[in-house]
Amino acid sequence: MTEQLITSQDGFDELCEHIHECGAVAFDTEFVAEDYFRPRLCLLQFATSQRIAAVDPFEVQDLSAWWSLMTDDATTIIVHGGREEVRFCQHSTGSLPQKLVDVQIAEGLLSRGYPLSYSSLAQRVLNIRIQSHETRTEWRRRPLTEHQISYALDDVRHLPLIWEKQRNQLEKRGRLSWAEAEFERFRGEATRELDAESWRRVSGPRKLNRRAMAVFRELFTWRDRAAEERDRPARSVLRDDLLIEIAKRQPTTNDDATSVRGMQRRDYVRLAPELVDCVQRALALPDDQMPQKKPAPPPVAQNEVLGKVLGIALAQRCAELGISTALVGTSADLQDLVRWDVADNKSGPPPRLMQGWREEVCGDLLSDVLEGKVALRIVDPHADAPLRFEQ
Repeated sequence: MTEQLITSQDGFDELCEHIHECGAVAFDTEFVAEDYFRPRLCLLQFATSQRIAAVDPFEVQDLSAWWSLMTDDATTIIVHGGREEVRFCQHSTGSLPQKLVDVQIAEGLLSRGYPLSYSSLAQRVLNIRIQSHETRTEWRRRPLTEHQISYALDDVRHLPLIWEKQRNQLEKRGRLSWAEAEFERFRGEATRELDAESWRRVSGPRKLNRRAMAVFRELFTWRDRAAEERDRPARSVLRDDLLIEIAKRQPTTNDDATSVRGMQRRDYVRLAPELVDCVQRALALPDDQMPQKKPAPPPVAQNEVLGKVLGIALAQRCAELGISTALVGTSADLQDLVRWDVADNKSGPPPRLMQGWREEVCGDLLSDVLEGKVALRIVDPHADAPLRFEQ
């Protein structure tokens, strides 16, 4: 299969026509994230059953033909841990990929390895070794070397065959629908940090009162806008801890703002008028426009113990089925289940472990454990699945 670096618009458009005819393509990117508001795309890599090519976005200015393919309902896009690829697509088009396959997720439904690196996955599925010596390369520098291009193309070279083998196994085990559901979930979660409530994912504001939360939200929105205008990482404009402290103090003058410890840097001092404006806007909000505090889950003394017991049961079930416990459920998922089943008496929407394919895998078992209908006994300490469930 001939390797190719595409630097012309005509060559890129012709590649997209080829991908459209094939109906499936492996896709990966090289990017630099640490210096920009959004990661800067430096290279795109593609592999079909017939061709493998890299595209230089510094030379090819119009990538719309590719984003159209990525968001249509006819082209299967094969990725490995493709969160940033989904985000590039969403930012470029406002839409998500329609037929996305992530081989890292698929492997978690076929073995106990999740998340596996690409080289480990290729070793497991195809029994081939991939060298990874360019992970810290400077992808913005031009011209790219042949070694860089070859390394980048290795990231997609084997993805079509990996997915072909995984798909056959998923169909054979009746798990293809599980994978499709998990790909769907992954697409949405990959862009969750970009929504209007992303300020809530900073830990500090949870302890603030509603008015201070409104101030923090205003400051957070202002910082994102300023960072985007300057194309800088948001935290390089102003640190999270300073946003939280300003939200607590709610300064009304420039001097008040710069009296906060850590605000004496010259570039921070220049921001004082904008910060005070943010505070004033938030203080002027009517009560019904302030953010709501999300109620903390009621403390249940036995939750920790019950969660650990369920964790043992879940690990045993996943070992029996040969799937990854980490993909099926986290400790937080187990705590949600205990809270829903025990404290809330199954009121409200069911937790994640009681929905979709996860309920099929472990829902009945975990419910039976909580209700005391099942006992766990060690039958073979040396086995992969050393326990047995007994009624």
